Amino acid sequence: MSEQDNPRREFLRKTLTLIPVVTVASAGFGLGSSVVLAQPPVVTTATPPPEAPASHGVYEPNYFTAEEWAFINAAVARLIPDDEQGPGALEAGAPEYIDRQMNTPYASGALWFMQGPFVADAPKEMGWQSKLVPKDIYRLGIADCDIWCKQQYGKVFAELSPSAQDEALKQLEAGKATFDSVPPSLFFNLLLQNTKEGFFCDPIHGGNKGLVGWTMVGFPGARADFMDWVERNEPYPFPAVSIRGERA
Repeated sequence: MSEQDNPRREFLRKTLTLIPVVTVASAGFGLGSSVVLAQPPVVTTATPPPEAPASHGVYEPNYFTAEEWAFINAAVARLIPDDEQGPGALEAGAPEYIDRQMNTPYASGALWFMQGPFVADAPKEMGWQSKLVPKDIYRLGIADCDIWCKQQYGKVFAELSPSAQDEALKQLEAGKATFDSVPPSLFFNLLLQNTKEGFFCDPIHGGNKGLVGWTMVGFPGARADFMDWVERNEPYPFPAVSIRGERA
């Protein structure tokens, strides 16, 4: 055996000396016999963190229909539009985030108490106050909004001009639109909240693509340690990092 194998042999020899010796009592002889469990050491290699999934074209929604998807894309583009500060919610992937959330326990209210009573004007601290769960609010709210937009503007929301879309969203926020199935302000608030989440979430959830949301506000992301910077009272100089290791 060559001298190049010596380091490996020495490593294995030292490793085996660390294996515990188990003493098994012998009832027949009243003695303890030492049994060495000489198992070969398990050699593991570090597994690199999974890469963020590569984009393979346009995202196809799993929950929303084509008409609903057109509404979602148009609405988030007006709620957080792109401007001189950077990309907006549409470019950040907020629609994908919202669609993926529709297949989670959150969207079906699985983790909430849904037996009522429901008090529409209850404080937020009292929790969810609707018999409808988020996925139903989206389905009914989008349909109601498109019907209302046709009555008011002659077109569905996604076909309106940006200025008309802004006006329609203001009417929803103020609760002045006429919906049949869901309060317009409830629908608007859910849409706005999920749009914000899609803009600022970790990219692992489908939104904040390219870490554009974190970059805009200067959030450093999922870095492991900030101890060296806590008391410096100066801007953090390094780019944001996602859970999967993606860097801005």
